[in-house]
Amino acid sequence: MYFIDVILPIPLKQTFTYSVNKDEAAFLKQGFRVAVPFGKSKLYTAIVYQVHDTAPHGYETKSIDHILDEEAIITASQIKHWEWIASYYMCTLGEVVKAALPSAFLLESETIISLVKDKVVEDTSLRDEDFLVYEALQHRSPLNVDDVKSILDKKNVVLVLKRLLDIGVIEVQEEVYEQYSPKLKKYIKLAPAYEKEESLKELLDQLSRAPKQREVLMQLFMLQAQLKKPVGIDALLAKSNASASSVKSLVAKNILEEYYIRKDRINYEGEDATEVKTLSDSQETALQEIITSFKRHDVTLLHGVTSSGKTEVYVRLIEEQLKAGKQVLYMLPEIALTTQLISRLQQYFGAQVSVYHSKYSIHERVEVWNNVLAQKEKAQIIIGARSSLFLPFQNLGLIIVDEAHEPSFKQYNPSPRYHARDSAIVLASLHKAKTLLGSATPSLESFHNAELDKYGFVELKRRFGNVLLPSIELIDIKEKHKKKLMTGHFSDRLLEEIHETLNNNEQVILFQNRRGFSPIVECKTCGTSPQCPNCDVSLTYHQYKRQLRCHYCGYHMAMLVECNACGSDSIDSKGFGTEQIETELLSLFPKHSIARMDQDTTRGKHAYAKLIARLENEEIDILVGTQMIAKGLDFRNIGLVGVLNADNLLNFPDFRAHERSFQLLQQVAGRAGRTQKRGKVLIQTYNPHHTILKQVSVNDYRGMYKEQLEERYQYKYPPYYRTIRITFKDKNLTKNDQAALWYTLALQKQLGANVLGPEVPPVARVRNKYISNVLVKIPKPQSLAKTKEYINSVQRAFNLTKEFSSIRVSIDVDNY
Repeated sequence: MYFIDVILPIPLKQTFTYSVNKDEAAFLKQGFRVAVPFGKSKLYTAIVYQVHDTAPHGYETKSIDHILDEEAIITASQIKHWEWIASYYMCTLGEVVKAALPSAFLLESETIISLVKDKVVEDTSLRDEDFLVYEALQHRSPLNVDDVKSILDKKNVVLVLKRLLDIGVIEVQEEVYEQYSPKLKKYIKLAPAYEKEESLKELLDQLSRAPKQREVLMQLFMLQAQLKKPVGIDALLAKSNASASSVKSLVAKNILEEYYIRKDRINYEGEDATEVKTLSDSQETALQEIITSFKRHDVTLLHGVTSSGKTEVYVRLIEEQLKAGKQVLYMLPEIALTTQLISRLQQYFGAQVSVYHSKYSIHERVEVWNNVLAQKEKAQIIIGARSSLFLPFQNLGLIIVDEAHEPSFKQYNPSPRYHARDSAIVLASLHKAKTLLGSATPSLESFHNAELDKYGFVELKRRFGNVLLPSIELIDIKEKHKKKLMTGHFSDRLLEEIHETLNNNEQVILFQNRRGFSPIVECKTCGTSPQCPNCDVSLTYHQYKRQLRCHYCGYHMAMLVECNACGSDSIDSKGFGTEQIETELLSLFPKHSIARMDQDTTRGKHAYAKLIARLENEEIDILVGTQMIAKGLDFRNIGLVGVLNADNLLNFPDFRAHERSFQLLQQVAGRAGRTQKRGKVLIQTYNPHHTILKQVSVNDYRGMYKEQLEERYQYKYPPYYRTIRITFKDKNLTKNDQAALWYTLALQKQLGANVLGPEVPPVARVRNKYISNVLVKIPKPQSLAKTKEYINSVQRAFNLTKEFSSIRVSIDVDNY
């Protein structure tokens, strides 16, 4: 007997054993996909972990259903990396597999319902719902469960199907469907019977009475001679100005033949690659320092001010790796950034660049995966968001993590709650590759590691072309309100600078880190504010849809005409978001083009690209946006950047609030004045004397670093302590509190005062579930592995406690 251990994409820690025959055992290897039965009847896609001949103890194994691949689609180094993620971030290997693989690879079976042949049923013996399904099956069999749900217009159809099964009217079976389908392009050619000159001449004589068909044939010959490659049916129709029916007639007469060629969905059809730009003196120095640093360190931190030309340095490093025949992974925090970067890298490396992120379709992601696995020419450089580190690299030489300080590199929900920056460093070490972390405002942890000589460190202090950093001015809006110098949310100073910038034919970016029109809507009479029924938050007003929306669960309702509590029609909105700023700008600058970049305006696959292209082509005069606009985008004509209210960044209940505020404001400021003329940045605030704002205004990163590091040391936070946050969620508040307290007391027995909580977060209920947090702090001398082991033992005991069975517990390692 032979067996395989498989990983199932479900949140269970162990692998599962299935039996295989001798031939299957000889064929299968680690990384193959197989369809296996799990539970009562469901089929799942599983990943082969190992093949062996040791029978498991205590249960009889099931056989696999069938093999899904002809060769392994997952490499051994990928599985090692995924095991590290599962171990370090305290989740299951199944959860990592589910996050790592494109959904098209993870097939689940579908229940197919069909009529039993020759079964006679009296209509009177069926209930109304049963009869509807029976009648539908007579017209169209088989049906799937979703079809039955839509026929009956109800979510739960199990009872109906069970009754029909009991009567013997229907039979059900599980079938696995392949979600990925290759793209096939239709081509046309002359049938073999007419390839000889005599038969062709005869054919053309026959077609003299059908001039349109004859013209199609003549154009086909011309295209074949010009292109010297297969002729697509679209190209033939365009060239011959004929209708599709003319071609169909020729195919029907067996004169022409249609055939299909498989095509990749992602093809570069731009110009040939150009020469890499010559670097400035400071860039060349930085490049040589990075190369030297890589001799001693596997990880190097590049601290380059905004617009210092870090991308050009990256390009030179990529060029070296390609010459050595290595693959390169270029990671970015936001999909918005990929749009600009793709065109820049394609300029230098043409078709060698592939892109991988969540806005791509499942078909496109499967194709990129297969290209990387096969080390194809078109997948030598991968640009992607955090999920790109799961790709099956065979020969990785360099990972670039650009904007490495960004919180977007951390996955919060669902599990695995990994940090892409740290996971990328481990991935590089598995491939014996190098990692470069690039940022104008590095995270405290990265900078601290560089100071301790764990990472190499290179600085790029000058902007490209010796352009000056923008001048940053703080505007006291408290004072402006007193003197009545505010127009809406704009101070007189900001409006004056916007006018001057627009008169100079330059563009303006305005930053407000809240989307929507207004975060709070309130009744002036009784003070009631509409709340989300599922979460403990106020509903945000979105004017463009006349809706009140919850940004946590997606609940929405029509904007109120009168107060639900007292019936008054005096409804007022408080606070402001990007939408309200856009509305104010339209009335203040009616002759100028104004656009907005936030989650509401960038939902489509190409929405980012279109907005960025419009801004680059100077079709937009003023762009209002959330933090999306702060992340490394390069626009050449931005003369002014305005921050409408810096205070809501600073007053956030998080130990990283000040570091994040500095990073975000510095990055926003970096969008200004990226060409010869010096840019301006105006920051509106009620507290212009705040230390962080002062440090931002003089670009004092090291001052911020030292001050924040001292605070972290005093209050026992990273980088001096590691943190693990344990979150409890349940619909019952009392039970949730009891569970969190039980867990805390159990942890404190071993870990003592380093366990803080349970504490309620600022938003204490989301999607009708109450939330409680416990924070575990781990000092450097304490073993991280043993602490995790102890937490796991408490978790196992917790799982065995019957009264807490409904509580959902999530563990977040390095929750920053």
